[in-house]
Amino acid sequence: MSATRSRDNSVKRKNVQVVVRVRPLSESERSLGNKNIVSCDFGGKTVSLKNVNASDSLRFIQGQKCFGSYDKVFGPESTQLEVYEGVLAPLMKEVLNGYNCTVFAYGQTGSGKTFTMEGRHDDSNDYTWNTDPTAGIIPRTLQQIFSELGVDIDYTVRVSFVELYNEQIFDLLSRSENSQLESLRIFDDKEKGVSIIGAEEVIVLSLKEVYDLLRRGAEKRRTATTLMNITSSRSHSVFTISVMIREPGLVDGEELLRQGKLNLVDLAGSENIARSGATDIRAREAALGRVINALTMGSSHIPYRESKLTRILQDSLGGKTITTIIATISPASSNFEESVNTLDYAQRAKNIRNNPEVNLRITRKGLLKEYKDEIDRLRRDLLAAREEKRAFLDQEKSSSAVQKEPEILSCEKSHEPSTSENSDEIQKGKVAEICEKLV
Repeated sequence: MSATRSRDNSVKRKNVQVVVRVRPLSESERSLGNKNIVSCDFGGKTVSLKNVNASDSLRFIQGQKCFGSYDKVFGPESTQLEVYEGVLAPLMKEVLNGYNCTVFAYGQTGSGKTFTMEGRHDDSNDYTWNTDPTAGIIPRTLQQIFSELGVDIDYTVRVSFVELYNEQIFDLLSRSENSQLESLRIFDDKEKGVSIIGAEEVIVLSLKEVYDLLRRGAEKRRTATTLMNITSSRSHSVFTISVMIREPGLVDGEELLRQGKLNLVDLAGSENIARSGATDIRAREAALGRVINALTMGSSHIPYRESKLTRILQDSLGGKTITTIIATISPASSNFEESVNTLDYAQRAKNIRNNPEVNLRITRKGLLKEYKDEIDRLRRDLLAAREEKRAFLDQEKSSSAVQKEPEILSCEKSHEPSTSENSDEIQKGKVAEICEKLV
């Protein structure tokens, strides 16, 4: 016996949960004459936007538009802890019970997505997950895992951190000097779904290690931005937490391991995702929107394969994952149109229905087999890559020789044989010397 399911292996079919977070108006926005156009139903589920710009392209809204039926709304006064307790704390119970969960942060650039996900950290204070005022979802989640599981439970926590830009996937935790330029590949597994081949998974044991990894990832993103001219608002990041817990007792003489996973996704600015355009980059950025549209309309074909982002998140949208979207908006009057677009987008996503299903519980023997299969697959990929590189180098060498042939012939002509009895040997030596320099 290598794997088993619990009797109650799935929760009821449920819609994607959507919450809205409105950040405070910034001082720079005030200095530019922006007004606060957002009002929230405190403790409720509605958001209203007032259009104060008569020349705005959406003036037909006649001054105000009300968005409702969200699962939760967090106004400008909401704290990082309130957002975590309202959104993530319930999901953590599902992860520890063996479910896969995903949280998206979606909104225009500068609306608070990364602050919500990562937050800020002050090394001078020894905060806990429920006392740190600025910690984001990622560090709070991991510290809560450490706190709840404690020392009496045998468990392992692994994390990975990748960035997606222009259909390329980069490992933000790799220590390789070239990792900013080495794109990872996607692998489709019938049982386990889509995974990223080669992404480093790091075992974490403390909150300090978590913050160190976040800093390493942030530094990698900054370096990649410089090397590849990437604009941060055009890239996505996916921070994945995998938890494996040993269950008490034995089944058929073997220990069982329970697995749960949480994907924390900081999406590119909604000004890039929501709008389709003529370029290939624009089309790929809009793929997520097309998937959401297809799912909400009940289309028979869902275009998951149009982009790597939608392939990676396929199970989170219409699949077996418990999914929540945090829509972040700015209250500034200058951002009226983008805020309307974000709320419209989030409202459509709320109609997506998933079928959450608990992961297979696996034995240690089964886990070792999985690792062995993974190693074998990586070896095959490595051999294939070497063969591909060898074929490329052979082709390049052949092409180079063809290009240099006129020079070689010219060299031969300029060194005509002499009447000396060893002139042939001298001529061959000179040609060889010149050709060696050319190569």
